[in-house]
Amino acid sequence: MSGVLLFAVVCAAGALGALARWGVDLALRRRFPAARLPWATLLVNTTGSALLGLLAGAALPGGPLAGAGVGEALHAVLGTGFCGGYTTFSTASVEVLRLGREHTTRTAAGYAAATLLLTAGAAAAGIGAGAAL
Repeated sequence: MSGVLLFAVVCAAGALGALARWGVDLALRRRFPAARLPWATLLVNTTGSALLGLLAGAALPGGPLAGAGVGEALHAVLGTGFCGGYTTFSTASVEVLRLGREHTTRTAAGYAAATLLLTAGAAAAGIGAGAAL
């Protein structure tokens, strides 16, 4: 895939990831309008970490995406493009600060810890699954 085409596809995948994130956020807000915690951001970041981990695991030596060619392009499109548009560390950071202001420091710290543990755990599980493909 040429550099210009890859750039365009990564941009399109990023847009799709952002739209998917927005859709998850809307769906959860409609389902749970009085939710105190930003569950959508936690869900998006956890599932996005799992997907990126899966791609990274599959790209390890001996994996189905190891080496040059289609694997690198697929990793750029899905990893950088889609997952980059889908996940959102900046929103999670702002939400931790908002929780500290609107609720308690304990709530904010708990949400931050849950975000770190769930996203890192999901990434690790994804890497393990990807490496086993």
